[in-house]
Amino acid sequence: MIEVSGLTKAFGSKTALDEVNLTVPKGSVLGLLGHNGAGKTTLVNILSTLQRPTAGRARVAGFDVVSHGVEVRRRIGLTGQFAAVDETLSGHDNLVLIARLLGASRREAAARADELLEVFRLTDAARQRAKTYSGGMRRRLDLATSLVGRPEVIFLDEPTTGLDPVARRDLWDVVNRLVADGATVLLTTQYLDEADELADSITVLAGGRVIASGTADELKTRAGHRKVSVSLRDGAALERAAGALRGAGLAPVPDGTGGLVLTVPVRDSTDIATVVRAADGAGAGLTGLAYTEPTLDDVYMALNHHSTVRQ
Repeated sequence: MIEVSGLTKAFGSKTALDEVNLTVPKGSVLGLLGHNGAGKTTLVNILSTLQRPTAGRARVAGFDVVSHGVEVRRRIGLTGQFAAVDETLSGHDNLVLIARLLGASRREAAARADELLEVFRLTDAARQRAKTYSGGMRRRLDLATSLVGRPEVIFLDEPTTGLDPVARRDLWDVVNRLVADGATVLLTTQYLDEADELADSITVLAGGRVIASGTADELKTRAGHRKVSVSLRDGAALERAAGALRGAGLAPVPDGTGGLVLTVPVRDSTDIATVVRAADGAGAGLTGLAYTEPTLDDVYMALNHHSTVRQ
């Protein structure tokens, strides 16, 4: 549903996007990660026909974003970084207005507004002016307006920025329902847990370039940082365990807190058995064990470090 090839965008001497390539299958969520200025919003603006690329090509729902912009706009919904609703109108009237602009009859517009207000849990506030809404309510209304035309592709540009945890979870639920109904979503975010929760695949941008792509699990594997932490009963047990683990080809290190804990970098979860066998064989007396997977935060920090070094 989204195909990008060699996409480049320059603003004078500044290159905002540098030969970006990506593909988003129908009915999936692509999480686009990157720091401020990485090029996320520029990419969304091009894919939604708000800006033209300097070079390269992009197709959305099968249509070129430059030569068939009208067809693209008929098939997309866009929620930007800030809620774009008319605060002098009620939630219901905001939705009716958009529906009428898209060609719906009065009856059709009212029915669609009622439907979306129920989906986004805004029915009780339907007749209130949007300026009385909380930040989370305005964000839900903004997303609802982008769905009035039942778009095939939805662009969400940092949709949960500034929302409290409950409001963020509400929006996550909505995104999951949209995808279950067959929509395709491109989500830009700076929240690593958000990408981990929602995205089928992730693309990381830095300095306008794609520096990594894959599923969350694939990116975590690349970042490493898997470890087993073993707790020992006393200092003598810690020394015996450290020696046994080194003898098994592992590289235990103190956890840095001064306690009776060793941290052991491992390749995967199967190494847990090696850790336990080695420590037990030495009579070390384990009192606790924990296995830790890398997080997307680890991935993001590692990738951006390597990208900065290369630049």
